[in-house]
Amino acid sequence: MPVEIVYEVRADKFIAALASELKKKEEFKVPDWALYVKTGTAKARPPENADWWHIRAASILRQLYTRKVVGVNRLRNKYGSKKNRGMKPPRFKKSAGKNIRMILQQAEQAGLVEKIKSRRSGRRLTANGHEFLDNLAKSLKQ
Repeated sequence: MPVEIVYEVRADKFIAALASELKKKEEFKVPDWALYVKTGTAKARPPENADWWHIRAASILRQLYTRKVVGVNRLRNKYGSKKNRGMKPPRFKKSAGKNIRMILQQAEQAGLVEKIKSRRSGRRLTANGHEFLDNLAKSLKQ
């Protein structure tokens, strides 16, 4: 069984380093509409960070590493938040699915992720994706 090194690196450091690596890959281009779109119905405005697309992509790849098989709906729950409803109590709302779906499709084109249909369908890392994340974690650990 391979040694899983990603768990030994702090998540914030790993995600920041992975986001900078994903910027170098041509498959992970930010769509034009991503600068103006909110990340969910619970949000009032689009993200202020210009690199939010790559940070979200890095976070999704880390989720795929830790949870093995993940679908879009589970990721929508993960990135959802509470909606401020004024005087009424807040309610949980899922995040937008288009952002997540596009990032997963870009990762498939890069050869890092593959679709699976089984008892637990969704997406998982390919051997190349696993190796890519492990190598990055090794370089951060040293």
